Amino acid sequence: MSNNKYKILVIEDESNICNLLETILTTNGYQVVVEGTCRDGITMMLSYVPDLVILDLGLPDRDGLEFIKTIRQSDTTPILVLSARSDENDKVLALDLGANDYITKPFGNAELMARVRAALRDRRISEGEGGLDGKFHLHDMEIDYARRVVAIEGKEIKLTRTEYNILEVLSLNQGKVLTYASIIRKIWGPTDDGGIKKLQVNMANIRKKIGSIPGDNKYIINELGVGYRIGEDS
Repeated sequence: MSNNKYKILVIEDESNICNLLETILTTNGYQVVVEGTCRDGITMMLSYVPDLVILDLGLPDRDGLEFIKTIRQSDTTPILVLSARSDENDKVLALDLGANDYITKPFGNAELMARVRAALRDRRISEGEGGLDGKFHLHDMEIDYARRVVAIEGKEIKLTRTEYNILEVLSLNQGKVLTYASIIRKIWGPTDDGGIKKLQVNMANIRKKIGSIPGDNKYIINELGVGYRIGEDS
């Protein structure tokens, strides 16, 4: 699918940021509509039906978190938060409410476009998430969902059941930052009290087995204090 078929709704009240985003996105072939309030953004969601929302949290009428809460009641459109708020609690709250990713202002153009592409991939993966019959590819890693096998350069990697489940969950949500709490719920259930430490131990084992050294973002990216996301092909 070519870029010009993707529609992006920008909800931002700062005119200079709006102009910058519109220029960057249209230059890269996306269709863009800009709204300056939470209320108008919600209204435009219904009429424009975007493929992606880029959302500021500091809106003049309501907090952008209210937009996420409202939309996530009935809609799964990817939401990329673009905010001056850099506190980890704000990031975790936005992601737990249903945002797919979070970028702190000021931002780099290349990073923004990489996150946009990843979020749009997340939409396609989510739409086809029902049957795990296919394969996932990232660089030289392949995940065969039907066989529950992970291979690097064609060589099978021996993972425990839990380690595989973690990697599978991340791969099915490519382009989305999964908070520590959301991963724990998906893997161990809502009543598990093992906490982040158990997840970190399993993640360290996964990294070791797939040959990912500390600081290497080729396969798994650690959003410090927030969660993890799967990497993307350059």
